[in-house]
Amino acid sequence: MSLSSLRFSPVPKSWPWALRPVPIAVDYPLLLTILLIAGLGMVVLYSAAGDPNGAMLRQGVRLGAGLIAFLTIAQIPPRYLRLWTPWIFIGVLGLLLVVMLAGEVGGGARRWLNLGFVSIQPSEFMKLAVPMMVAWFLHDRPLPPSLGQLFVVILIIAVPALLIYRQPDLGTAVLVVAAGGLTILLAGISLRLIAGFSAAALVAAPFTWPFLRDYQRDRILTFLDPQSDPLGAGYNIIQSQIAIGSGGTFGKGWLNGTQAHLEFLPERSTDFIFAVMGEEFGLVGLVTLLLLYLVLVGRGLYIAAEAQDTFTRLLAGSLSLTFFFYAFVNAGMVSGLLPVVGVPLPLVSAGGTSMVTLLAGFGMLATIGRHRKLLAP
Repeated sequence: MSLSSLRFSPVPKSWPWALRPVPIAVDYPLLLTILLIAGLGMVVLYSAAGDPNGAMLRQGVRLGAGLIAFLTIAQIPPRYLRLWTPWIFIGVLGLLLVVMLAGEVGGGARRWLNLGFVSIQPSEFMKLAVPMMVAWFLHDRPLPPSLGQLFVVILIIAVPALLIYRQPDLGTAVLVVAAGGLTILLAGISLRLIAGFSAAALVAAPFTWPFLRDYQRDRILTFLDPQSDPLGAGYNIIQSQIAIGSGGTFGKGWLNGTQAHLEFLPERSTDFIFAVMGEEFGLVGLVTLLLLYLVLVGRGLYIAAEAQDTFTRLLAGSLSLTFFFYAFVNAGMVSGLLPVVGVPLPLVSAGGTSMVTLLAGFGMLATIGRHRKLLAP
């Protein structure tokens, strides 16, 4: 009997639900690009980590948990995400309040909740909850939003951002503000309002100086002149620039980075892993990674353009642009083009809650893509 003559009968309808195969819908361009970036990140992490086997195991577990979140959320219709959004936002806000009262302290900051079997960083969840809440609030309202609606949206963004800032975690607070701000921009506010808010921010910026912590002031001063304290506040960025510059066009080769292996480069498996990649894979490796990021962002923006309604369009667009903002800030920080704010390189840096949160956000993009304008003529 030939294989071509074989016929497989469909699953009988009388079978119990648990015995029937469950189809899993996946946005394959999105998933493939994510896996390519994460795979490249695992290669770099193996070289960057002081304990490569342990680091690979931990990162593999985080990636696996993130992919489970991605595939699970990708099966949820966007209308349920919209219905659950206020409860998700309130729940994460409650977790931030719990962190203030009973969170774990590490490195001088109170950012984590110990659940016994794992520690989580609730501020990471706000990177998703804030754009979801802003998109939910604007969903049934005419766009562009009025001044009164903008005031409410600013409160939605400012309250969790201030709670995160007080942990203190300036980097995550900036990312949360960026996620909410990008959602507002996608809602179509006028250029006049954008110019007005920008001017107000510039005027207010000098008055925030007394409220900054000492290490935050040092980061700003170091950004302006890294050589002012080369063995102190400026050490990280100087070593990072040396690592990237020494890589040249094609790099020194995998596992041959001296700045990382001789421990000159700090935080080499987290915030400064971009410098490790530049040293070992050179300009070619960095450009390859950035192109993969652009492909991922482009896919997300395509999904946003084809979205069914205001909620999904704003959410997909803000998630895509926020991901680009993460990568831009980390690359700029490590290269000395932006102040150091402790933002990890997405899908590459070692990190638990951030990895799961990112992939959960891509799961939202995947389900929005599945339910895009299917009924359009």
